Amino acid sequence: MSDLSMQYLGLMLNGPIVVASTPLSDRIDNIRHMEDAGASAIVLTSLFEEQLALESRALDDDLSRGTNSYPEALNYLPEQGDYHMSHDSYLEHLRKAREAVKIPIMASLNGASAGGWVRYARDVEQAGAQAIELNTFALATDASQTAEDIERQLLTLVESVCKAVKVPVAVKLSQSFTSIPNLAMRLEAAGARGLVLFNRFYQPDFDIESLEVRPTMHFSTPSELLPRLHWAAILYGHLKGDIGITGGVHSVEDVLKAIMAGGSVAMMVSALHIHGIDHIARVLDGLRYFLEKREYASLAEMRGCLSRRSVPDTTPYDRGNYIKTLSSYSLRPTISAF
Repeated sequence: MSDLSMQYLGLMLNGPIVVASTPLSDRIDNIRHMEDAGASAIVLTSLFEEQLALESRALDDDLSRGTNSYPEALNYLPEQGDYHMSHDSYLEHLRKAREAVKIPIMASLNGASAGGWVRYARDVEQAGAQAIELNTFALATDASQTAEDIERQLLTLVESVCKAVKVPVAVKLSQSFTSIPNLAMRLEAAGARGLVLFNRFYQPDFDIESLEVRPTMHFSTPSELLPRLHWAAILYGHLKGDIGITGGVHSVEDVLKAIMAGGSVAMMVSALHIHGIDHIARVLDGLRYFLEKREYASLAEMRGCLSRRSVPDTTPYDRGNYIKTLSSYSLRPTISAF
């Protein structure tokens, strides 16, 4: 039987499919189900620094409300134990997840300040996280903020976290950076052991009747995989760390493409919501069939075989392919109705 094991962030995983951050992993029974189906690791849902800050301020407001009126007002204050903050519940859930399964459990942090990231990174490490994924999302809305400002802030955050913990750290990037290869090398120099390509940008929608701007979320489609494959193929061989691919991974073919591009793991979320957790097992069966049919001894053998440095013609990864694609496209003739 072909070997599906892959190495990611210094961890030897029993397969290439990692469950990315999803509410499905908020339940321990689902986490066990994911392991049984063949998931090689699980990234828990993100712990948001802003959410914790809001909860902390809410607690402070409650504790101080009415204390200036008269001493007896202290009797109306809620008990400290009534506050079940997500920080504590997240850490407790992480501990229970570690106890429930043998596969690695990774924490996901979504922070905004160096101090906040470092604090929570240490907390999840102590709770048992075997790796940390920094879910970065920098949206430039201030015209005075330059691209270099955003990158410098990101590098400072990553370096601070990597110095604060011993577990491996991966950085989940958005695809809006000007020079992804340059930033990738700088992130690695800052201590990152891997990159996850890419964070999905949830864009708001406009309600023209109520004149409201509303958040929207849609499941990914396989077409979203293409830019991830493109950049993984470009980065492969130029980084010492690993590459995780997330966004658009749904099928056996998607996982194979992710590995062939240079990814160490393929991360699934939407496919599990659509097809169920057992979909992992079906995809793994398809991978074994593919490898055995083509007489591969292991999945790792084919990693990077379609990367930019491995193919004889690099045109598909460069500007030349843009010109070729446009020149090969011809409009269908318009059929007149008259």
